Amino acid sequence: MSFLLRPYQQEAVAAVYEHLRTKNTNPCVVIPTGGGKAICLAQIAKDAVERWNGRVLIVAHVRELLEQNADKIRKLCPELRIGVFSAGLKSRDTGEQVIVAGIQSVYNKACELGPFDLIMIDEAHLIAPDGDGMYRTFLADMKVINPDVRLVGMTATPFRLKGGLICRPENLLNEVCFEIGLREMINLGYLSPLISKAGRAEARFDQLHIRGGEFVGDEVAAAMDTETLVSSACREIVELTRPRKSVLIFASSVAHCEHVAEKIMAYSGMECAVVTGGTPSGERAEIIARFKGEPVPNDLFSNKPPLRFLVNMNVLTTGFDAPNTDCIVLLRPTNSPGLLIQMIGRGTRICDGKSNCLVLDYGGNILRHGPVDMIRAREPGTGKGGEAPAKKCPQCLALIHAGYRVCPDCGYEFPPNDGNGNLSGTASTAAVLSGQADYTEYEVLDTCYAVHEKRGADPDAPRTVRIDYQVGFNEFKSEWVCPEHTGYAREKFIKWWRERAAYGLPIPTTAREAVASASAGMLADPESITVKTIAGEKFARVVGWRLKSRPVYEPPPDTVRNDPDDLYDPDEIPF
Repeated sequence: MSFLLRPYQQEAVAAVYEHLRTKNTNPCVVIPTGGGKAICLAQIAKDAVERWNGRVLIVAHVRELLEQNADKIRKLCPELRIGVFSAGLKSRDTGEQVIVAGIQSVYNKACELGPFDLIMIDEAHLIAPDGDGMYRTFLADMKVINPDVRLVGMTATPFRLKGGLICRPENLLNEVCFEIGLREMINLGYLSPLISKAGRAEARFDQLHIRGGEFVGDEVAAAMDTETLVSSACREIVELTRPRKSVLIFASSVAHCEHVAEKIMAYSGMECAVVTGGTPSGERAEIIARFKGEPVPNDLFSNKPPLRFLVNMNVLTTGFDAPNTDCIVLLRPTNSPGLLIQMIGRGTRICDGKSNCLVLDYGGNILRHGPVDMIRAREPGTGKGGEAPAKKCPQCLALIHAGYRVCPDCGYEFPPNDGNGNLSGTASTAAVLSGQADYTEYEVLDTCYAVHEKRGADPDAPRTVRIDYQVGFNEFKSEWVCPEHTGYAREKFIKWWRERAAYGLPIPTTAREAVASASAGMLADPESITVKTIAGEKFARVVGWRLKSRPVYEPPPDTVRNDPDDLYDPDEIPF
């Protein structure tokens, strides 16, 4: 390698070469946003030209990607002749060894460009899975010129909204030759950690209709762009982002962008810029530069101030590179897992002074799709055309299929339309990465104890005690303790019992004895509980308690104190 690549980038490049040598299919490299796909493109282009005397075309679909790829290759490989073919960039180079081109500009100009040995597609998830799209038209013409031309894809999301996986035998790209995951990249220190807001409220979403695999745009805009919701969300955004430097907001429509910007400025006293598809290119470039903290002249003697807040609508997803972004706000729901990953990916790049990226989700997206490092493609024909794949049972916290009216784990009956109510003006607390833990303290309104028998268990199987803590009008948190088990489960129950039972109360050996003592008022009532929720796991756990004073236990007169373990009093000196 002629310039320094990270270890995983070296592996990715080597995997591409191995695939091209040994297989006739077209490979794809999957590296998360911010992981340096452009460097891999540059290395492959350099090797193709200098080592194998080839000619390379790098194709993308947006202007920012073209500029980034061309600049990256020029910096890393100054000895190569780099050309650009793009109507938007007013350049029509055709004779260079490496051409960076916009697919819209070249899809019908294969003969004008001449033959290539290698074509690389950046953001390959945007290739149409079927039909005669621009990529297919161009590649078909290029194969007429050079039947041996090879194709390599690069993407952060190997699936798209429609069509499932982008790598299939019948597609342009056929298999993934290298993939590294988001969590692995974060753990290695190459990407910024992602965190979600700490709090209790969760975003909820309407029964929005699906068209073409995505929520209907007009319905989303109508649901999100209300005075109550926008005001509530923007007030919370301003409060939660006070320590943040660069807040990127995804809205649902142009009108929604303007409404959000107005409220953000009212609550923060700071400018909030807007970028939409209709923003003139010069104005858009200036706004993005200010958001990145780059100097933008105001007059002869001063620069315009940097922007903390920037709201956009379907623009700053793919190809937008602002490493300083330390907060992503999702003020829109999406049914597309790829779009969710792309939006959150705008905050994963590392930057000096940036310790993590806060994700505020007001569209229920993380709950809908799951933690972003665990999202997998949904194949065509699966599901019900965009229905939320899961909902959370408010009683046992199980994530179950949205179609259930009764929770199969605890029997909770969902009221009509529960789990798909109105969108929330409060950011979701669902963790954005699997394995992330959230600790939430709840005030306990009431406590219920019951003997619990596992469904289908043998009649002689040990029973447990189920404790339901009421923490809201119709919200419960549950835990289970095991007085009839042995080993660690029994020891854990003994510790639990001693922390709350009346002093001197014998430790029960059965679940029925434990429930009887609890029902008789022999356990301290909890004032509050702490619940630990780990993203990607089915159940939450009660991990802490704040207890009221213990009740007084009066043993029967004939009680024989012959078991010091059962009668242990932690306040009594044992000698």
